[in-house]
Amino acid sequence: MLRADAVQDDVRSLCREAREFGFGAVCVNPCFVSLAARELDGSGIKVCTVIGFPLGANAIETKVTEARLAAADGAREIDLVLNIGALKEGDSKYLMSEADKVIEGARDLDREIAVKLIAETGFLNEDQKLLACWVATGSGADYIKNGTGYGPTGARLDDIGFLRKSVGPHFGVKAAGGIRDLKTALAFLEAGADRLGTSAGRRIMRDWLTG
Repeated sequence: MLRADAVQDDVRSLCREAREFGFGAVCVNPCFVSLAARELDGSGIKVCTVIGFPLGANAIETKVTEARLAAADGAREIDLVLNIGALKEGDSKYLMSEADKVIEGARDLDREIAVKLIAETGFLNEDQKLLACWVATGSGADYIKNGTGYGPTGARLDDIGFLRKSVGPHFGVKAAGGIRDLKTALAFLEAGADRLGTSAGRRIMRDWLTG
């Protein structure tokens, strides 16, 4: 529920849906983390939020503060949009510093908080995608993710396959953007994703259950 016009009742509805189907997490903008955490208390479902969303262009210090506040509000998963310009320029020093500092800030209160790095692959060539994977695996993150859902493309099967090959079989890969039906969801799992981000979770699960 990352829409700009989302309201509190939208978040409550999302949390009810997550409880109904047993989803792993709900993803909301930072201002809604505390509300989602209250709605999901005791359910075992995690609250995820996005940092530097959707452009990735915030200063590192701003992203660190965002991550710390989100963790304090109850987020247990953090999706960090990497600086896209730095990826395109191949600035590995900046990117590793950004990832390291935000991960450290996110885990100040809870060392178990999962961190996903968003590469926005629709803007990147193969070398730049590989750099994002290098940063993810070298920084202590848990996942590499293809995009925000607000970039120039949604998830693409070839990108997910490339990310999986680049990070190896044991590192997390999340696909997001345009996954709206069961057939598409299964295709991305087959391509190498082990997490899916979608606003169509109810539809996908109903298709699965009715087989």
